[in-house]
Amino acid sequence: MDAKKKHIEVRLSGFGGQGLVLAGIVLGRAAAVHEGRNAVMAQSYGPESRGGASCAEVIIDDGDIDYPHVIAPDVVLVLSQEAYVKYGKNRDAGVLMIAEKDIVELDPVAEAGRKVLRVPFTAIAEKVGRRIVLNMVALGFLCRATGVVSREALREAIRASVPRGTDELNLRAFEAGHDYSEGPAEAVR
Repeated sequence: MDAKKKHIEVRLSGFGGQGLVLAGIVLGRAAAVHEGRNAVMAQSYGPESRGGASCAEVIIDDGDIDYPHVIAPDVVLVLSQEAYVKYGKNRDAGVLMIAEKDIVELDPVAEAGRKVLRVPFTAIAEKVGRRIVLNMVALGFLCRATGVVSREALREAIRASVPRGTDELNLRAFEAGHDYSEGPAEAVR
């Protein structure tokens, strides 16, 4: 993905309770408040809330944003099997997908020749101290892999967005995702 692209569409998907809405808020805030770009976020989730389908869509642009929903994502983050089936598996061939390595089972035939990075976000979050910071681990990796917003802008947005007293844990999780280096991430062959 071209980090200098003027218009970028990001879809963050998984299940309720993984913090995807907060991750979308942080990503949008990083772009708008800390980088001076325009950003919008839309969210959707199943009626079950925790455990049901969840999706946050963020559009970042240097100019006006005419429509607030993702139409042609540049990157799709999938943190659950349901999210992969709904948003990842049928994406356009040029769309980068970042998938939770230990939860999401990919269709090797569908993924042949496509851009896929697989990262053990849950395991990394558990090493940081709490599974609940999986969203910040994923944002850290997404930042490194795509350059959609700067590391420092995301750090500032995390400080401003997470509940008081959790900022250090969330920042450690972000850095763990950003610095993940068991290879560049496991690509599907």
